[in-house]
Amino acid sequence: MSDAFDLPSYLDECRAAVNAALDAVLAMPEAGQPGADDPGRLREAMRYAVLQGGKRMRPVLTIAACQAAGGDTAHALPAACALEMIHAYSLVHDDLPAMDNDLERRGKPTVHVEFGHANAILVGDALLTDAFEVLARGTEGVPRANIADAVTILARCAGINGMVGGQALDLIAGQDIADLETLERVHALKTGGLYAAAGALGGLSSPTAAPEAATQLERYGLAFGIAFQHADDVLDDDQPSLRAEALARVDQLTAECRTIAEGFGEAGKALVAIADWVQARAKRAASGDLRDTV
Repeated sequence: MSDAFDLPSYLDECRAAVNAALDAVLAMPEAGQPGADDPGRLREAMRYAVLQGGKRMRPVLTIAACQAAGGDTAHALPAACALEMIHAYSLVHDDLPAMDNDLERRGKPTVHVEFGHANAILVGDALLTDAFEVLARGTEGVPRANIADAVTILARCAGINGMVGGQALDLIAGQDIADLETLERVHALKTGGLYAAAGALGGLSSPTAAPEAATQLERYGLAFGIAFQHADDVLDDDQPSLRAEALARVDQLTAECRTIAEGFGEAGKALVAIADWVQARAKRAASGDLRDTV
């Protein structure tokens, strides 16, 4: 178990590294450089969308997976940033009137409220496109073949066979899904897609990873992502008719995560702790404690 692992400190360190990397990736060009005029305030809006905060759990999982496979934080940062940029684009588009029509996110106006509807669409498009450039650049020491595989996996997990397909299924299924199988299909695509990518891309970011590591870590990410969304449902009081089944599945999914993580020995300790956290998150919420702390 992860009793001796200081997860809060680990999360703080990972988030600080990711936030600094995102700030650099999305830096405003200096006067005289291409894009410095920032037409439509798109660059400003991209920073607004990405740098407002959040749990950063997808990049944290990318870093933990990379470390489990023998890499370090620096190796994982391009993939971590790419994932967070795609996650941010999905939130910008989800908030639009045609989707959820949300006016606030994290206590601030949503991007379409602050910058306009058309610009919000373009901001999402730009974040998605630039994410693949960030990933494709990679970092020193990571084999180019690994980066090519990472691009393919991220495209699959973020597209019609992952997050986007899950969003479409969610729009059709609505908020009162009658059976666990359908609910988990939505969760596996819409939420699990990017978490699966986080695991796989973390493994591929390690210069010394064993060939099978990315596959194992992708499975960890998928199981974690489904468990994470079940916990979110409890916190948001969604899908109450499936609550008992969902909580039982959280136990099963996090047990699978721990088994995979423990296969990496000492290097997998952060992954064990992250699985423990999401299980505890669901149980706290089910007991009536709705503080979403981490």
